[in-house]
Amino acid sequence: MEKINNKSKAIIIIQDGLGDRPIDVLGGKTPLETAKTPTINRLAKEGITGIMDPVKPGIRVGTDVGHLALFGLDPIKDYYGRGPIEAAGLGIELKENDIAFRANFATVNEEFVVKDRRAGRIKSTNQLAKELENIKIKDCKINIYPATEHRAVLVISGEGLSGDVTPSDPLEGNEDDRVKKIKSINNTQKEIKTAEILNIYTKKVYKILNQHPLNIKRKKRKLLPANMILIRSGGKIKKSKKTVDKFKIKAACVAAEETVKGVARQAGFSVHSLEGMTGGKDTNMMLNVKLCKKVIKNNRMVFIHIKGTDLCGHDNEPNKKIEIIEKVDKMIGEILKFIDRNTYVALTADHSTPCVCQIHTGDPVPVLIWGPQVRIDKVVNYDEISCMKGGLNRITGEDFFNIIADLLCINQKYGS
Repeated sequence: MEKINNKSKAIIIIQDGLGDRPIDVLGGKTPLETAKTPTINRLAKEGITGIMDPVKPGIRVGTDVGHLALFGLDPIKDYYGRGPIEAAGLGIELKENDIAFRANFATVNEEFVVKDRRAGRIKSTNQLAKELENIKIKDCKINIYPATEHRAVLVISGEGLSGDVTPSDPLEGNEDDRVKKIKSINNTQKEIKTAEILNIYTKKVYKILNQHPLNIKRKKRKLLPANMILIRSGGKIKKSKKTVDKFKIKAACVAAEETVKGVARQAGFSVHSLEGMTGGKDTNMMLNVKLCKKVIKNNRMVFIHIKGTDLCGHDNEPNKKIEIIEKVDKMIGEILKFIDRNTYVALTADHSTPCVCQIHTGDPVPVLIWGPQVRIDKVVNYDEISCMKGGLNRITGEDFFNIIADLLCINQKYGS
């Protein structure tokens, strides 16, 4: 049998929010159980499977924390807030005193009651963000940087600021609540100052955006106006040891979603995307194949991120989730055509987003590793139920990365 050497590589496909729960309209099955996935099931039959908790059982995690673990970082020690991570994803270079927040363009009424946290998943907010450039309040400056669809990053610059403030966003499932008043968490002067400025900013934003020509047009077309900025998860940038330095490898991430790009950059991965990769349900899946074929030549590990499965879970669209899973199956089939015998292919997710819940849950996700000298188990299908019987048993996100690293012989021996 051929010996594994330092030429071995790994392609890891992460289907965001893939994990689900049984759905009545699917006959008590999950979308992954229901989908026709001949290629993926072949890999399951020829590989080793299991289930994975991104951090530990029952803990709900965000896309940011889930990917920290999958990208070889410590999901607890290396986490410094979604805002700075998304800023990194957009290529924003934060200064030492800058505070970055995750933000949504949202729809509110005149009483600041939130009608839609995503403004109907508005496709582009570039025009709106331009109207919010360099807003000055007291001795601070605030900017909005648009990301995918309704998403954005808010950066507040100035002296004596803190990210430790409560969100203005009422959060998932709380539409019809008012925009929250931002408050300090620990009652420090920095927090009080930051909260006061952001509360003033919130009112200012509504006045600007509600009368913006784009939103007036949207109202006439019976579309939801993007007339508010909701914020959460603020923090400052901080440095941590990169995965590529820790394991002395080159790695790449193929992704369109800004949070994933940000975590990838934190890990030291090169980040790649093409026009047509939307980070949405309508993305051109085959562009992932094109990029993967290109970047695998110069990297030991290539991560491919698929966002659409998560969006379907949030929007309670099980049939659309099935459709995207089946497209991923075809995508993987194309990838298998150009890889060599020293390449591993692994599949997993960063968390579960069940359609019946429409939020992230702590349910474990299936995991699969296929490639040379893998210990093949008896599982023949890749889904949440079948993989419970797999040879990997129940692992964490950090375990998953370490197992891949071990197969590639890039991890260090523990002990003498």
